[in-house]
Amino acid sequence: MKPTKIIVTLTLAVCALCAPAANKDEAEMNRFIDKLMSRMTLREKLGQLNLPVTGTIVTGQAKSSDVAGKIRAGEVGGLFNLKGVASIREVQKIAVEQSRLKIPLLIGMDVIHGYETVFPIPLALSCSWDMDAIRSSARIAANEATADGICWTFSPMVDICRDPRWGRMAEGNGEDPYLGSQIARAMVEGYQGTDLSAPNTLMACVKHFALYGASEAGREYNTVDMSHWRMFNYYMPPYKAAVDAGAQSVMTSFNVVDGVPSSGNKWLLTDVLRKMWGFRGMVVTDYTAISEMIAHGMGNLQQVSALALNAGTDMDMVSDGFIGTLEQSLREGKVTQHAIDTACRRILEAKYRLGLFDHPFDYCDPKRAKKEVFTPANRAEARRIAAETFVLLKNQGAILPLKKQGRIALIGPLANTRANMAGTWSVAARLNDYKSLYEAMRDALKGRAEVTYAKGSNLMYDARREADATMFGREMRDSRSDKEMLDEALRTAADADVIVAAVGEASEMSGECSSRTDLELPDAQRDLLTALKKTGKPIVLVNFSGRATVMTWENQNFDAILNVWFGGSEAGDAICDVLFGDKNPSGKLSFSMPKNVGQIPLYYNHLNTGRPLEKGKWFTKFRSNYLDVDNEPLFPFGYGLSYTSFTYGKPSLSSTTLKSGGKITLSVDVTNSGSRDGDETVQLYVRDLVGSVSRPVQELKGFKRVSLKSGQTTTVTFDIEPEELKFYNQQLEYKYEPGEFEVMVGPNSRDVQTLRFTLE
Repeated sequence: MKPTKIIVTLTLAVCALCAPAANKDEAEMNRFIDKLMSRMTLREKLGQLNLPVTGTIVTGQAKSSDVAGKIRAGEVGGLFNLKGVASIREVQKIAVEQSRLKIPLLIGMDVIHGYETVFPIPLALSCSWDMDAIRSSARIAANEATADGICWTFSPMVDICRDPRWGRMAEGNGEDPYLGSQIARAMVEGYQGTDLSAPNTLMACVKHFALYGASEAGREYNTVDMSHWRMFNYYMPPYKAAVDAGAQSVMTSFNVVDGVPSSGNKWLLTDVLRKMWGFRGMVVTDYTAISEMIAHGMGNLQQVSALALNAGTDMDMVSDGFIGTLEQSLREGKVTQHAIDTACRRILEAKYRLGLFDHPFDYCDPKRAKKEVFTPANRAEARRIAAETFVLLKNQGAILPLKKQGRIALIGPLANTRANMAGTWSVAARLNDYKSLYEAMRDALKGRAEVTYAKGSNLMYDARREADATMFGREMRDSRSDKEMLDEALRTAADADVIVAAVGEASEMSGECSSRTDLELPDAQRDLLTALKKTGKPIVLVNFSGRATVMTWENQNFDAILNVWFGGSEAGDAICDVLFGDKNPSGKLSFSMPKNVGQIPLYYNHLNTGRPLEKGKWFTKFRSNYLDVDNEPLFPFGYGLSYTSFTYGKPSLSSTTLKSGGKITLSVDVTNSGSRDGDETVQLYVRDLVGSVSRPVQELKGFKRVSLKSGQTTTVTFDIEPEELKFYNQQLEYKYEPGEFEVMVGPNSRDVQTLRFTLE
């Protein structure tokens, strides 16, 4: 077939996006809030700073009582994780009809990756490298959540994570600041739209500010300690991108920054966030973060509450520290009236921008809830997007896609569990309304092939550990003996032409407070796969996970591996779409997958050492390496296979000299050289060869998803400008430096072609 040719252009320059425009100008808002605050008592101002929790969804250990009475007294600024139009309308009516000043409430929720229509977990979404899809997922989540009464989401979570032992890797976008920044921007745009006062937009809340993904040993809530140089070059860019995109709220993190907890860190919240970045929105703590500063050794509740307010925290989530102690601190001169007024004003501004003062019940229309939540159109989009996130890690002998014929044995503890499809942090999900993989496979094969099912094993042998790993309605423990389940699986496998093994983590094995030290497959599942391997049947692993797991043994022993993460409410159908070839997998890893846990932290954009290991070597004495494993990941950042193949031509540069204020263009032809149509993500990396500080061996600077029919060729072009070559030097000056650069292009961070240019 003669290749056809199209041209795709990607410009690397990133423009700052404006904040969503308010319906009314700033002057009118200021006049309104000035007048309102002139009528407020000190207690009512402190009430705006108070965010208790109510309802049936409680994520922490505390639950405020007598919330209705506090709302009537003007002592509540908002509520969160209360679900349903009727319940939300009821509390909003108390605020606007029964309180003295009739100030409406903010109603927030952890709408992390969808509402009732659940999209793939954020880590999975990041593996799509598709900003339009990610923006669409946030737009639909906003539409559904606002239809059901919510006006504020505690998302996006943009923490960079290089240590997959940390369970909340599932909630973020991987290891790279450039990719993470693009996703942060897309999520804010999707949630907030262009008019925050519109009743179908949500106020975004960027979290966790800052550095939470770098907690020591990957242990939840643990210490973070790093240089400012590392902060600004690796960890800060996604937060700043979200702020630049107009995010109207930011959530503090649990960890310390330079030894001071984030919620009480004035350098972080005032000097960096507000003065350096120009953030004008409101800052809210994470759950009980103010009272947790007591355990950090920062003082009693009164002391830490004053510390938080003076640092730039505006709203206290659940600790009751602001409402309970700031009056006394004001009397004692520990805080100022100006600080209280400033925090109160920021919260009132958020409510004003959301349109709550003019239309407090815009988010409480029961007709919208019935028509716009969990709709067929939303579910179809979730199914389409989920299929884009799956990463094909191995496909030996082109065993995939499977044919819809013969007999397929679906075996494994993740094969027939509806509740685990949605993934962690799906607090509004209708878990029993989502298909399991087995149910979806029966539908996909109906009348064409036979699918048989056996669970095969429990998630793990230890029942107590499994209980800890399957909370919040995700339980799947089977009362049968291990032998009974294994025997059933072997009988099922014996009659099959091919085995699909649904294995991995349960959904709550990742997420908040789900840190792991062992990232290999749990013991019972490993034994199940060992037994299935002995049958000699071809085996496809469908691996569920919320993090980078160690799959060295699986890669050595099985024919095909498809990582499906947790694909959301439509995961079952989407997995079948890819398994049977109705969709071609196109996901690419947004992180590096280690060969063993001892390699962690492992990330592609590392610095070199003075004694680097020669490329392709296993071990050389007196070099930076290990005795027992090489330095390379099992699967590199940006990696992912397809059912077709893509061939890269020789790249070229429009010039080998880049001048200040100018640009050069890299061009590369990419051909779909296989027999199926498919999508490829072309990736551009840069290396600054000589700098005033040591520079990474690679940095992602651009990418483009292209759709190619079989035989088609596209020319992908990247414009490289000096702005994209800036970094923070030792003095934290953000600038580029003249010199030699390498530019690399390819399908992942490992398999690249390299050219050189000079920046003058």
